[in-house]
Formats: sequence, C-alpha cells, structure tokens
Amino acid sequence: MQTIYHPAIERGHANFGWLDTNHSFSFGNFYNPEKMGFGALRVLNDDFVTGGKGFDKHPHDNMEIISIPLEGELEHEDSMGNKFVIRENDVQIMSAGKGVFHSEYNKSSDRSVNFLQIWIFPKEKNIEPRYDQKNFDPADRLNRWQALVSPDNGDGIMINQDSWLSRTRISANSEIKYKFSGDNTGTYFFMIDGKAEIAGKPLGKRDAIGVWDTNELDISILSDADILAIEVPI
Repeated sequence: MQTIYHPAIERGHANFGWLDTNHSFSFGNFYNPEKMGFGALRVLNDDFVTGGKGFDKHPHDNMEIISIPLEGELEHEDSMGNKFVIRENDVQIMSAGKGVFHSEYNKSSDRSVNFLQIWIFPKEKNIEPRYDQKNFDPADRLNRWQALVSPDNGDGIMINQDSWLSRTRISANSEIKYKFSGDNTGTYFFMIDGKAEIAGKPLGKRDAIGVWDTNELDISILSDADILAIEVPI
C-alpha cells in the first residue's frame, strides 16, 4: 500500500472578497509541481461564496465537473438549457465533453454557500455535454458508505470515467472498511469534518490522504466524522 498525505494547512488559498477558496491541488494562482492532481483527479476546491455572488458564465471542455454543496444553495445555469439550484445533500455532475458554458451563483443574497468543486479527467473525450443532479438521503450514509457517483449509472449518478465517489457520516470510536471498486485505482479520502485514522495516519477536518496499491483498508474513527472518498484511475 502506498499513500500521500495532504494536510489542510498546506492547501492553496485565495480570498477575492466574494470568494474564499482552498485548493487541494494546483489551481489558479496556486502552483505546486508536486500537487498537480491524484491520478485522474485534477481539482478539489473548497469554495465559500458570499451572498448573491458567483462565477460568471465561462467555458469548460473534456472534464467531469462535480459539485457537492455542504451548506447553502448554488444556482447553476448552462448552455445546454439547464437551470437548477443545488443544495446540501445534492450532488451535481456536468460532463463538459466537446464544450459547454455555465455559471454558478449563490442563490441566497445574505447567506454564504460552501461547496466542493471536483474535476476529474474523462474516460472518453469530445462527447456530447451532459448534466445530471440527484438528492441523497443523509440517513443512507450513517455509519456506511453511500454511493454518490459511479461509471455504470447503477449507484449514484453517472460519470464518464472509471471513478467512484462515496460519502459516510460515522460515529466516534468505530471502524469502517473501504473496498476499492476498480482495478489500478487509488482513493483520495477528504475529511469534510471530524477525525479519523486512515492508512495509519491521523486526519482532522479538511485533511486528506491518497491511498493506492491495495484492495481495501480499515478506517478508525476518532471522533464523529464526515468523509468523502474519491476513487480514480491512478
């Protein structure tokens, strides 16, 4: 088993007033040649957007873009004709494919929105752009893994990559096993909240660890925890 540890304090950070953001990997003005991604995972941004503000319409292509709101409401509009609001417990995915424009705004005028923005390189390039979103019952991830995203559309919402995203909220002083779904994949565990020991490493809020060259591992929960697992080709 191999691992790479990324403490929260070492993330890139930028504050533009309307946007306060932390970057797990090189993005924008934050560049670290040792943090260009984890396998097919290219971007993991922890974004806080103030009320009424957001990202103006901008282009993407050949990238799987996943948004997971942790607090507040985010309004999405794109050149495919989609206009939706995503909230806590929703997951949104946009396969940019051969090209798409979209915008993202905080739906509230007086409350910030916090969401995770995740970019994963696609399996197939230049496909027709595609949009999907789904609400997930938080009770279904209590003390077990809840599938959010998968390549076969059987569990969660579909992604154009051999990649699986899952999430758990788990009680202190317990253990949970993570079993890898793919071959030649690694999993990037991102601690949304709480404390856990993964692959022998203690992790706290917003810390992360990438694990590969194993088929499964046991995770020890040190305090009530909220964990996101991002499994990608490594």
